[in-house]
This record gives sequence, C-alpha cells and structure tokens, in this order.
Amino acid sequence: MDRPFRFRPVVVQCLLAALAAASSAAAQDAQGVPQRLGTVRLNAGIHNIEAEVAQSPAERSIGLMHRREMPANHGMLFAFERPGVQCFWMKNTLLPLSIAFLADDGTVVNVADMQPQTTESHCSLAPVRYALEMNQGWFAKRGIGRGAKLTGAPFGN
Repeated sequence: MDRPFRFRPVVVQCLLAALAAASSAAAQDAQGVPQRLGTVRLNAGIHNIEAEVAQSPAERSIGLMHRREMPANHGMLFAFERPGVQCFWMKNTLLPLSIAFLADDGTVVNVADMQPQTTESHCSLAPVRYALEMNQGWFAKRGIGRGAKLTGAPFGN
C-alpha cells in the first residue's frame, strides 16, 4: 500500500522562510524601499570594499534599486548558484554604477559603466558566478580592470 507523501516539518519551515523572503523583497521593490543585506569584506589590492551580498533570485532582482546614495567604498556583490553569462540593467536604479564581472577566484573578467534608470543590458564576456556593483568610476579611478584580482571569502582567499 502506498503511503501518502508528507512534508517533513523542516522542509515546510524552509519553504515558508523562502516564500517570506521572496514576498518581503517583492514588497520592498513595490514600495520603492532599498533593501539592506548582510555584508562581506573584499579587497582590490590596497582598497577595502564593504559589499552587501545578494544571493537569492529576489535579492538579485532588486539589487541597488531605489538607493539615492552609496558610500565611497561600498557596493553590492551578486552571487549566482553556477557560472553563466550574467547580464544586468538599471531599471529603478537611481545611482550611476560600474559593474565588475568576476571569475570564481576573484579575477575581473570585464567592467562596464551603467547609466541610471535604463534597460540597456550589460553582460559578462565569459561565464561568471559573481558581479560587483560600485559607484560609477570606482574601478577606473583605482586602475582595476580586466585581469585584476579581488580577494575575500567568496573567492576562497
């Protein structure tokens, strides 16, 4: 006799938590409220970066939308489950940003400047799992471009 399928309490709790996070992120976006996420310290040579980490699809879809300002050495690291060609746009993003697409070891694949409130796509030139958004010009002012290497916990160093 087949037994009916039952969710285990832990599975149900995980599903409910994921749904709550997704609806919270959607509510923030709909209200124009910037999301605030946990941070990680990254380094680009002598330059320290405090980066919020967007890991879930909901967190990544909101990104830095609705922010009116961002401190000089702050940014947002987008972490994906697997490498792929990652593309970004700036819908509902008020700040001009630069984005560095990063290999698993923190090596910069390419950097692009993005204009606020546009739907123009900016894509990685190769499959990557990470992208780091900073205030526009941050990478250029520090001479950080293709082949430079960032360090920090996400990159295993």
